[in-house]
Amino acid sequence: MEHSDTLARLEATIAQRMQGDPSASYVAKLNARGIAKIAQKVGEEGTETVIAALAGDHAELVGEAADLIFHLMVLLAARQVPLADVLAELQRREGTSGIAEKAGRSN
Repeated sequence: MEHSDTLARLEATIAQRMQGDPSASYVAKLNARGIAKIAQKVGEEGTETVIAALAGDHAELVGEAADLIFHLMVLLAARQVPLADVLAELQRREGTSGIAEKAGRSN
């Protein structure tokens, strides 16, 4: 089983649960609270990921990174941005220097 399949299944599960009962689904509850709350959770998980990275604990970093990716995917779903769009952007950037890519962005 490929890891990309895991992300596709997660995306489908999140899409299904977004419409669910907020009392029975964390995703539905988060979605009901709105984009600002979802974005706040992404920020919190990002911070926790940074702290875990600096602490040097492998298992903690893996767990926090998973939380970050999960909450980012909830945010993308709430804004109706398919993960495929993000993956296509990463593919577009593949082989391009990060410095060159950043310099080519419109401000």
